[in-house]
Amino acid sequence: MPVSGLPPYDDGNVFARILRGEIPSRKVHEDEYALAFHDIAPQAPVHVLVIPKGRYVSLADFSAQAGAEEVAGFWRAVGLVARQLGLEQQGYRAMTNMGHDGGQEVPHFHVHILGGKRLGAMLVAPAA
Repeated sequence: MPVSGLPPYDDGNVFARILRGEIPSRKVHEDEYALAFHDIAPQAPVHVLVIPKGRYVSLADFSAQAGAEEVAGFWRAVGLVARQLGLEQQGYRAMTNMGHDGGQEVPHFHVHILGGKRLGAMLVAPAA
């Protein structure tokens, strides 16, 4: 059952289709908890998405519904992927968007790993 106020999981979303092998991806890592692949519209020299294999709409849904082993396995995969990409020394950004105002485009929980250059401020300051 999804978290109150969130839409139900849509099995037709693009990440669900990637998990089922219906849409190809450039895989970086895969294990029992997560799949990591290159973003098709990268916003940095390195831009990889890490998605859980379970049916979760958002971080709120994932943190409320996933079991402890799944949560730990997923976040370990995020860290492993960042290390495999060689991003630790210079730094990187790991972020997730939730809902319309948060900029979430695909209704399947995912973490963006961005790096390969100095990324700058998280948000542009509002105009005075």
